[in-house]
Amino acid sequence: MNEADVDAADMLALQRGEAAALDRLMGRWQTRLRSYLLRHLSTQADALDLAQETFVRIFRYRDRFEIHRRFSTWMFQIALNLLRDHGRYHQRRPAAPLSEAAEIRDEVDPSQVASDREVATAVREAINTLPAHLREVIVLFEYEHLSHAEIAEVVGASPKAVETRLYRAREHLRTELTRWLRS
Repeated sequence: MNEADVDAADMLALQRGEAAALDRLMGRWQTRLRSYLLRHLSTQADALDLAQETFVRIFRYRDRFEIHRRFSTWMFQIALNLLRDHGRYHQRRPAAPLSEAAEIRDEVDPSQVASDREVATAVREAINTLPAHLREVIVLFEYEHLSHAEIAEVVGASPKAVETRLYRAREHLRTELTRWLRS
């Protein structure tokens, strides 16, 4: 069984009242979800809070899950809505921008060199300068490997709009990262 089938089976089990199915989904998805959220947020604590709230909503709205949909798309849609709510809240109460957010990984590679960290920091900072509607699609495409159609479903746009947003995001990043692209 592929990952989508396993996720669908766990969602069916969750809908039938098997609470352990949520544990299995969390085990498979929590690291990727937290990493996705961290790319948008300033702290790991915020990413953890929103990841937990995403799974709370998955449980709460389990009966709304449509089995023909991909679980990952539905989960990222819930997370994106929480991110947008979080962003609106913090627009009214500004906080310091994301300076350095490490990737959440199961294992840390001790041989990572300083220049790799510099590039990663530059990329993160460049992504954070993108307007939210561009940042959302670039993160979902480049880091979560969703298709244009899946991203369109998550952000509530057409696949063509997603394609256009990806193009604009890449152009912006190319401009922001020229120093690194020439190296």
